Amino acid sequence: MRPVIYQLFVRHFSNQARNGKQWGTKAENGCGLFTGVNDAALRELARMGVTHLWLTGVLRHATQTAYPGLPAHPPSVVKGIAGSPYAVVDYFDVDPDLAEHPETRMTEFRDLLVRVRKWGMIPMIDFVPNHVSRCYASIVAPQWEFGRQDRTEMFFDRNNSYFYLDRGVGEGRMMLPDGEFLPERGCGRVTGNNAATWTPLNTDWYETVKLNYGCDYRHGAAEAEALPGIMARREALPRTWLLLDEVLAWWQSMGVGGFRCDMAHMVPLPFWRWAIAHARLRGEVFFVAEAYNDGMKLTEQDALPALLAAGFNAVYDAEAYHALRGLYESGGWANDLDRFHRPENPLFSCGVRYVENHDEPRMASPAFWGSAGEKVARAVMAAQFFTSCGPVLFYNGQEVAERADGPTGFGGTNGRTSIFDYTTLPRLQLWYNHGCCDGAELPMELHALRDFCSRLLRMLQLPAIARGGFYGLNWANRQTAQFGREPGESVSGHLVYAFLRYDSASHSALLIVCNFSSVAAADVHVHFSDDACNWARRTAHTFQFRDLLAPDEPPISVFRATLLSSGLPLSIPVGSARVLSWD
Repeated sequence: MRPVIYQLFVRHFSNQARNGKQWGTKAENGCGLFTGVNDAALRELARMGVTHLWLTGVLRHATQTAYPGLPAHPPSVVKGIAGSPYAVVDYFDVDPDLAEHPETRMTEFRDLLVRVRKWGMIPMIDFVPNHVSRCYASIVAPQWEFGRQDRTEMFFDRNNSYFYLDRGVGEGRMMLPDGEFLPERGCGRVTGNNAATWTPLNTDWYETVKLNYGCDYRHGAAEAEALPGIMARREALPRTWLLLDEVLAWWQSMGVGGFRCDMAHMVPLPFWRWAIAHARLRGEVFFVAEAYNDGMKLTEQDALPALLAAGFNAVYDAEAYHALRGLYESGGWANDLDRFHRPENPLFSCGVRYVENHDEPRMASPAFWGSAGEKVARAVMAAQFFTSCGPVLFYNGQEVAERADGPTGFGGTNGRTSIFDYTTLPRLQLWYNHGCCDGAELPMELHALRDFCSRLLRMLQLPAIARGGFYGLNWANRQTAQFGREPGESVSGHLVYAFLRYDSASHSALLIVCNFSSVAAADVHVHFSDDACNWARRTAHTFQFRDLLAPDEPPISVFRATLLSSGLPLSIPVGSARVLSWD
């Protein structure tokens, strides 16, 4: 089964508070709960075709909200009021914000895991291995505390948990953007994004500190690859490896079935080979790497296939995402998309495709996607999800065109739903409808979009889409104005994209045509070549095409000779797609 991952940000998902304010507290702006992810919500997500539920922001992290026995953290290390879920303060605990009764938060979380499994989905959580909060201190498993035995006088030691700044550089005072962090006076640590400075900037991950895996990250891949192998004895392993293996084992024992691993390329590959193999000895588990080929990667190879070879089930396919977004923001052409969908590319079958996640702007935000995102969402999702066989990531609120217009604070107006603030998903609230999850308050156009998303996600399990090959058709249509590089009269040609998917086991073939235009319908003739027909094993004299997104429409019959000479006549609405079976 092709994985369909729904990213559910628990703090946002079931929050029904209205009319919140900027920099609002939990009492003022509300907060979603574990119990808010109820059976009604899970039933609808299962009907939508979701296979994996990524419960985001679950681990207890630094916050300015206090609870009995859990005092607020210093404002200097908390972004926003709620705080960043990626500044973890206890790997073995869950966020009390998300519990009806904070003292029973772990029980409420376990109950949620049981509910997710009951509806046939696999629960996932974040694993944040590169960094922790500057305030990290586990109350659940203090025996697995980081830094307890560290030699703080050294920048690097193999068995240190952290990297320590030279006390001869600077004044020995950890000056964060919001003031000095007193616990690190004279004993400063490297910031999570490798900033080895006593004065990290606001643009740094200043609220976090980097973890040490037994190699000095400054020396790059060569030292990282010299770390122990997968069969090494435990006593030969750096202490950080053992601590994080305990973290994975803890959550697996709770019933967690998958981990989305934050900034996985910043962690040495030998650790991943060892940790993933050991996790799988404990049971079936799904590993997804958020990873990029940036300057912080700890391998000289392409980081994405290297992480797949290390054991990950899937890695982010950011390049395909940026290519589609580039159609609207940097003058990209649909004709040039084929290179991202080649079956010989390991990301064709293992790349995570998305058009939204918590790190990227909402499509419907008017500041991004050329202000056209809400109008073209159907075409973009069809192109992004139907051109590969890998997992699909779908972000809560995407199905109702959330615009990131809930209250913020630290998050600001960056087109993202803030992960740092107590905020809301105003349009998803209308669907959630106080826990009924029936969309009773949704306007018709958002009902229609959510229905489209549900149909699209369920279609991901069709054989041709789930495991079939890819064949681009734009190259065969360059002679027509609307497909070539010259603009047509009504639709700019670079905004029409056509391709085939074919599965040999089921002999099923699909034609998908996307109209990325936000202003005009595309009336086109899709030309086929002999090679395309032979690739899809279509040898009959007459073909029928049926639109799977509009099953009530009559099929289109066309002679093979006509298909090759004149093409298949189609009209594709503004910002939408046609998905046609080819029989």
